[in-house]
Amino acid sequence: MATWDDVRRLVAALPGTEVHPSYGGRPSWRVGGRAFVWDRPLTAVDREHLGPGAPPEDEPLLGVRVADEGVKQALLAEEPRALLTTPHLDGSPVVLVRLARVGDDLLAELVEDAWRARAPRRLLAERDGRDRGPSGA
Repeated sequence: MATWDDVRRLVAALPGTEVHPSYGGRPSWRVGGRAFVWDRPLTAVDREHLGPGAPPEDEPLLGVRVADEGVKQALLAEEPRALLTTPHLDGSPVVLVRLARVGDDLLAELVEDAWRARAPRRLLAERDGRDRGPSGA
């Protein structure tokens, strides 16, 4: 089970990130001024659309930017227990992550990919250069 501390730790490992209040003061994390992950509780309308399958009100949900609608649909099909969407997000490259159900590896992959989808080129180069190490391999 992932927590907000896990999200903060993953985001802190990525260059150029900052926290910014959003959605009623809830945290969102940005890179280059662009949100890539955020605390995204369900609205009453979301709950109405999801019906009895909606997560409990106290379950934490992380909004995560993905590359495009195709990636979104593939992720939703591959990870229906941990990921969901709502009609409000139709056409948006965003999935909602059920922190109580997502594995550590998937969460790390989603956060990194979201950051990559929004990060400026110079930060991508910085991150990729650091990952290759001093030999460039």
